[in-house]
Amino acid sequence: MLFNSYEFIFLFLPIVLIGFFLIGGKGHHRIAISWLVAASLFFYGWWNPAYLGLMLFSILFNYGVGVFLCNVTNHNALKRYMLIIGVVVNLSVLGYFKYFNFFIENINNIANTNINFQQVILPLAISFFTFQQIAYLVDAFRGKTKEYNFLHYCLFVTFFPQLIAGPIVHHKEMLPQFAIDAVYKLNHKNIAIGLTIFILGLFKKVVLADGISVYSTAVFDAAEIGVLMTFFEAWGGALAYTFQLYFDFSGYSDMAVGIAIMFNIYLPFNFNSPYKATSIIDFWRRWHITLSRFLKDYLYIPLGGSRKGKSRRYANLMITMVLGGLWHGAGWTFILWGALHGFYLILNHAWREIFGVKVKNKVGSFFAWVATFFAVVFAWVPFRAETIDGAMNLLGSMVGLNGLSLPVSLSGKVGFAGGWLESMGVVFHGMFVNGVFGNHFSGVAWIVVLGFIATTFFNTQEIMLFKKTIKNSASGQNLKYIWRPTKVWAIFSVVLLILSILNLSSVSEFLYFQF
Repeated sequence: MLFNSYEFIFLFLPIVLIGFFLIGGKGHHRIAISWLVAASLFFYGWWNPAYLGLMLFSILFNYGVGVFLCNVTNHNALKRYMLIIGVVVNLSVLGYFKYFNFFIENINNIANTNINFQQVILPLAISFFTFQQIAYLVDAFRGKTKEYNFLHYCLFVTFFPQLIAGPIVHHKEMLPQFAIDAVYKLNHKNIAIGLTIFILGLFKKVVLADGISVYSTAVFDAAEIGVLMTFFEAWGGALAYTFQLYFDFSGYSDMAVGIAIMFNIYLPFNFNSPYKATSIIDFWRRWHITLSRFLKDYLYIPLGGSRKGKSRRYANLMITMVLGGLWHGAGWTFILWGALHGFYLILNHAWREIFGVKVKNKVGSFFAWVATFFAVVFAWVPFRAETIDGAMNLLGSMVGLNGLSLPVSLSGKVGFAGGWLESMGVVFHGMFVNGVFGNHFSGVAWIVVLGFIATTFFNTQEIMLFKKTIKNSASGQNLKYIWRPTKVWAIFSVVLLILSILNLSSVSEFLYFQF
């Protein structure tokens, strides 16, 4: 079931909300939690009921190991052994479902064998709920958590707003909330706030992300079949995907946060204007924040972080990002994307060690932003491409290997420079020679509009700074245009909702569902 579907918006969500507060408002907290757990399992099973058993096994296994780790205090060797078993089982299940196909295909390619195998279907959300529970086990081993109520733990794993594509929540920011009495009582303010955030996210997805997707898809599909595109066509496709991915995933995350607030539950925001970043380090503090937090706390720091010298630090950065790439998908394209970002981070840290952290003037900040943004766009190409060949084809066009094409109307206006430009591979044949980029004007317009929104507008958590609505939010305390329970905001939200509903006729999955 998708957030951007009629059955979710008009049936599932209202029914679950009403049921939860009718039950919880009468003081039946355990029954209310059970209702949410059942609804969440139904939500997950809507995709494929066969994988409900896998999720239930994961919950029971990890809860049991977690209880053991919490209760054993004096046998460190035994605790470590149980932690290893818990992590290995989780990674084995994830590895089988997510990487088995990739592993066998590469064996066949490398060894020139023909191992026949049945394609393993990737269960929805397995990466998210596996990482979430591994973090719980590690913290239980470290003594940073306690034994929780089983129903509460079930809801921590299955809570439907964040189940499919995050945010990746930490047990300490979720489980304690289930014990608060106010959670079970209808809060009209939170309904209004949550609904507003949900509508903002829905608009991002169905209007903005889906609106520009036709242009990115056309370019990347063409690259996969070997079409040689011009410089502008390639960059048009890469930029289109850059903004499609951001508004798609941040839209989902906003909807998740908004739905949770309707239930009086606070989830962490996952984005903080990542395309405003002025360094790659800054970018990863703003993009998919909960994943960055997990990789830092449970991979980078345990590997040694920056504690064992520069060389080890750089190696740890590369390992972390390559594994982060593999987490996103079983493919060499994801490994390449992770390696690129590992390389970026190494360069960024080396630069800071030599020249310092802060850029002291606006000109320097602007160039830092430009360099960061285009480095990110460049890396999104292998992230989106289906194959390495497709990625290399598009990247080659982006660096001008297939020539630079300019409008014919300019050929007679550049004088003697025309011959020099042609000798450099520039042709006067129009910027979008192959017609891959669809309607050129509308495609460029989409990129300009979405780029302007992503790099200059206030983000959702900045807009929604309403008293203490959003905890641990980003900067923006002095903003003038923040949400208020006013008629203007109500009208604005209704308009966005209507525009979004009108676009539900072409329902599309969220991009991060594949991970």
